[in-house]
Amino acid sequence: MMKRDSRIFIAGHRGLVGSAILRELTRQGYSNLLTRTRQKLDLLDGGAVSRFFSEEKPEYVVMAAAKVGGILANNTYPADFIRDNLVLQSNIIEACRANQVDRLLFLGSSCIYPKLAPQPISESALLTGLLEPTNRPYALAKIAGIEMCWSYNRQYGTKYLAAMPTNLYGPNDNFDLNTSHVLPALMRKTAEAIRAGAKTVTVWGTGTPRRELLYSEDLAQACVFLLNLDDARYEALLTDDAPPLINIGTGEDVTIRELAETVARVLGFDGELVFDHSKPDGTPRKLLDVSRLHELGWRHTTGLEQGIRLTWDSVKDKLTD
Repeated sequence: MMKRDSRIFIAGHRGLVGSAILRELTRQGYSNLLTRTRQKLDLLDGGAVSRFFSEEKPEYVVMAAAKVGGILANNTYPADFIRDNLVLQSNIIEACRANQVDRLLFLGSSCIYPKLAPQPISESALLTGLLEPTNRPYALAKIAGIEMCWSYNRQYGTKYLAAMPTNLYGPNDNFDLNTSHVLPALMRKTAEAIRAGAKTVTVWGTGTPRRELLYSEDLAQACVFLLNLDDARYEALLTDDAPPLINIGTGEDVTIRELAETVARVLGFDGELVFDHSKPDGTPRKLLDVSRLHELGWRHTTGLEQGIRLTWDSVKDKLTD
């Protein structure tokens, strides 16, 4: 669907997701890519967003910008997470409508689903149970974004699709121990233990929760794939009867213990993993049902250990200085 010179705006192009999508679009030969840093375009400023869309007239938009973080960040700044995400996504969605954007891909997170949803989690599980309390403000903001896409499609005839990735990792991830997700936090802790000659690495929780992880470059390929679906397959995802929602993941998961052991193996740490049971585990399991995406013809290609090695290669100089 997208021409190589189509005007494509990647909101949040410097983050983990946005930077991967920018690289993938560039790799595939798309030449008219629109990006703005936060300093040049504050997505929390509705007037600035409206002016940008009016001047640049993007045809396709990828909404990869969001305020994100792990359990600690979500618990510490709940008001920031719900406020900022509601505002910036509302500004983008309305600007897309006002400027007749052809397709919007709104990116969320698997945390939109109930904490105890049946596994694997299908798109139909949305709003069928209670959310995980530690990231409820962020999840509710993303659920509101899905509802906005659905409502705009029904009222205005727009073509907005919400894609929910599983847990992501890769180059340009956040490795700050106060705000990062589980995998980059484990990599940072392990790298620091190796540098300090420590014999142990402390892991939050019991190590028993299971997590599905997707390499960011694979997510980027999935996003470009979805934006390029032919009209019939794309519009089949945009019915009036259900939210315009599709999961993106691997369909495979590991325990936090297995994840920590894989990180230790890749980085070369031969000490002991110590699990701090006083820290929260979060959701017991989050495995996405990705059968709809598989039926459309896309599957991930990067295995977990391979992806961790690629990520480590991209950041090891910074984390071992």
